[in-house]
Amino acid sequence: MNGKRLTPRQYQAIAAFRAELRRFLAFSEAVAADAGLPPQQHQALLAIAGHAGPSPPNVGAIAEALLIAPHSAAELIARMAEAGLVTKTQSETDRRRVELALTGKAHAVLQRLTEAHLRELRTLGPALRRALKV
Repeated sequence: MNGKRLTPRQYQAIAAFRAELRRFLAFSEAVAADAGLPPQQHQALLAIAGHAGPSPPNVGAIAEALLIAPHSAAELIARMAEAGLVTKTQSETDRRRVELALTGKAHAVLQRLTEAHLRELRTLGPALRRALKV
């Protein structure tokens, strides 16, 4: 802010915004746990379902989306495959690439979780907008 002093209101806005984000994350972790998913698996399911690239996502794309190391993403995806949540298929165009897809089981769980999250976001949205008015 070019050396200008920040106002108490600006600090309050950031504190309120962060509190709302923490509240949403706590909600998200709780509903994922109720569905039998660790939060990171829920996030990975979202990353796979929401992948916008020209080809299906791979482990590298999931690592990038979750901000984790590729070997950590590979371990996560292996656990999810064992749980029947994702499939891994060798790419037809690049034999080195393993493409990921959600199973029917994962789609069903993710739909329920996403519906709950969208309801929560509708409630949270006004609080976030208030926090951002600085």
